[in-house]
Amino acid sequence: MPDKDDKLQQAVARESGRMQRAERERSRLIAQTVYLGSLAILFVIPVVAGAYLGRWIDSLFTGYSIRFTVSLIVLGVALGALNVYLFVRERRG
Repeated sequence: MPDKDDKLQQAVARESGRMQRAERERSRLIAQTVYLGSLAILFVIPVVAGAYLGRWIDSLFTGYSIRFTVSLIVLGVALGALNVYLFVRERRG
């Protein structure tokens, strides 16, 4: 009989350890998801804003032109990359 009790205690201890580890990892997973979402927002907002602003400026001129749209999208990508870099640097250091 002591052999069955030992196996049961080991099984319970193993499952308890698994549950505790899963609980710790879940909070890390949520934190990582929020972090990646923040990075995405920091990058995408300047790009979208540049596209809308460029399209509006292009619509003010006669003829079909995408000069400002493309220029401001590229500027938005650069600003978004700078935002992400500064955010990551601030969080790391």
